[in-house]
Amino acid sequence: MRLHELRPAPGSVKEPKRKGRGTATGQGKTSGRGQKGQGSRSGGGVRPGFEGGQMPLHRRLPKRGFTNIFAKNYAEINIETLNRFEDGTEVTPELLKETKVLKNLGDGVKVLGNGELTKKLTVKAAKFTESAAKKIEAAGGKVEVI
Repeated sequence: MRLHELRPAPGSVKEPKRKGRGTATGQGKTSGRGQKGQGSRSGGGVRPGFEGGQMPLHRRLPKRGFTNIFAKNYAEINIETLNRFEDGTEVTPELLKETKVLKNLGDGVKVLGNGELTKKLTVKAAKFTESAAKKIEAAGGKVEVI
């Protein structure tokens, strides 16, 4: 097959409706816009969310809470996940990303204390829960806050 022989699959490309080409086409005269009114005029129509003057849904619903723009978003990881590393490894956020344990690091890594740690590791992260820090040190490892 050559470039000049490429064709779309039969039936995959639909011909557009040819509007305003006579009454026999079924889309003649008003071209599917009806008789009169805002929708029939060129440039007419209403904005998205407009409900004909009725109070729009987005204004009828109650507004609650707020979003803190200064909130930190930590990538969380449980200590049981750290068992995949060798004994004596220095676990850093960069290493976690390289080994695809975490997709994105956000504003830092927080280590949670779910599970058991069997390896002796040096873990560097932005935050640790109390239980995570205890379990890492109990396994003979070190906790470093960066």
